This record gives sequence, C-alpha cells and structure tokens, in this order.
Amino acid sequence: MSHLTIPEGYSPVLNLYDTQKAIGLTKRLFEDMLCGALNLRRVSAPLFLEASTGLNDDLNGVERPVSFTIRDTGTEAQVVHSLAKWKRQALHDYGFEPGSGLYTDMNAIRRDEELDNLHSIYVDQWDWEKVITKGERTPEYLCRTVRSIVHAICATQKTLWAIFPQLSSHAPLKEDITFITTQQLEDRYPDLTPKERENAITRELGTVFLMQIGGALKSGKPHDGRAPDYDDWNLNGDILFWNETLGCGFEVSSMGIRVSPESLDRQLTIAGCDDRRSLPFHRALLAGELPYTIGGGIGQSRLCMLLLGSAHIGEVQSSVWDNEIREQCKKAGIPIL
Repeated sequence: MSHLTIPEGYSPVLNLYDTQKAIGLTKRLFEDMLCGALNLRRVSAPLFLEASTGLNDDLNGVERPVSFTIRDTGTEAQVVHSLAKWKRQALHDYGFEPGSGLYTDMNAIRRDEELDNLHSIYVDQWDWEKVITKGERTPEYLCRTVRSIVHAICATQKTLWAIFPQLSSHAPLKEDITFITTQQLEDRYPDLTPKERENAITRELGTVFLMQIGGALKSGKPHDGRAPDYDDWNLNGDILFWNETLGCGFEVSSMGIRVSPESLDRQLTIAGCDDRRSLPFHRALLAGELPYTIGGGIGQSRLCMLLLGSAHIGEVQSSVWDNEIREQCKKAGIPIL
C-alpha cells in the first residue's frame, strides 16, 4: 500500500538539470568529507551474496530478499538488503587495523518496502565500517563518531549552498546534535507511537541521535526492529534531522558499534535466532575471529533529498512507483525521475 504526503505549496527549488548536477556534487562532496573524517578507504562490494553464508542483512527479520539460482553452481544467491555483516568480514579479509576502515557504494533491492515519500524498493547508500579496539566499544566513542558524520553533512550543505544559492531558501541543518535513548524518548512521550516520538523530538530539537534501538522498552515493545547479529542494541542508533519540507523527523543513517561475541550470543537468544549460530559468519564472530568494528549506512538518495529540499525520494533517484503515486505527484508538481 502506497502512502504519499503532498506539502502545501510545494515547488522544487532546482530545475531537473540543476537537480542532476546537485545530486552528483552532493555525493562527491560528502563522500570526500566522510572519508576524511573517519579515515575510510573505498572498496568494491557485491550486489548479491550466497544465501548460505549468512552475510545478507536481515533488517527487521521479516523482509524477503530477492533471490535467484546461479545456473553453473546450483547455489542460491540473494540481492543484498545492506552490507552490514559483509563489511565486517571484509575488514578482516583486507587486514584493516584499528582506526581505519572502508566504505562502498551499496545498491540494494528491498521488495517489501512500503512506498511513500521516503521509501523506495531501490536503496542506495554509503555503507561504511571501521575497525576499533575493544576499549572503544563505548557510548562516548559512538557519540564522537556521530558528531563527525553530522559535521560532514552540514559542511556539505554549506558548500552546496555556495554553488546553488537558491537552496538557501531552506533553513540550515542544525549541527548541534542531541543524544537521547529510545527509553528516554518513550518516557518523554508515553502516549505517542515510535514514529510520532521521532517527529516530536526532532521538531523540538532539530538534530537527534536516537540510541539503543532493538531491545524491548518498559512498554514491552522495541522502538523499532533491529537484526540481532550486527549492531549491539546498547551501542547503536539513528541520525535524525528535522525535515522542513515534509514537516517530519527524517532518518539519514542507521549505525552503531557492532556486536561482540558476548552481545551476539545474548541477542540471538533474545530474538529467537539461535539457528544462525551454525552459519559461517556467526561461527567466526562467536569464536572471536572477527575484529571489533563500528559502522553504518548513510542513504545517498535520502541525503540528496534532505539537502535539496525535495518532497519525494523519486525526485533524486529512478525507481518503480505505482500509477497512483505518479499521478498524484504530477498533479502536485513533484517531478518524479
């Protein structure tokens, strides 16, 4: 079922050609700033993985991957949802040392995504991962990393405005970030749904890192789902900005310090996923054979959408939409690529 929000009086700031130029510039600028801030190097990444490796991201655990059989090998391959687990294995295979890491252009298909202003079945993001020491598995290290990413985003916006000054008609993003846990957010807005809480806190504070996503809250439910085998649910979170165009909280990145052998063991049991212990990736992690890491995904189309003030993600990427969305966008003057 598709859902669409039409902002009152919306009109794109840039024409189609300038939008294309701004998309390319945004991606180049931010990529360079992110690499400099986090000491990352680019590597090539797969579009699909063998299902038997357990390396594909399970997201919330219910999404169906796009899968196919490889004729010559007879094995099942899956188009990636993201590269959360693959990156950690790659850091080990490449021999990265603490303090350095990798990033890659990740392209995915999420066939079960509900289509709306922010969601498409096509996902493009910068997937990044960095080796850390065991002693850096702390909230303080996580928060320092978040500040570096937010600074890179805000610096990208300033440069973009210098080249396309018409974009400055929008309010600048707030670089001063507030850190709050999902339990603190539930305590603050007990009568709101999780999404309504995110909207309320970003409307109030501008830029927020919402921490500790995956585990059950006092209400008995998690704020949002997280697969049990990549983020440590006590050391993860989402970077949220207030989106002026759409009037809502806007997630740009999901990230976190990755599971240790101990937290993986605990989270697999909590999530009822003990069957994954026999998969190659999980066996290696539980045996302590993989490095401690921090990582995440930063949406490329999401970031372009935010910085260009777009009302629909289809303005900054080409994907598949139903006829109803296309007709509504056409009537509202929202140019879908």
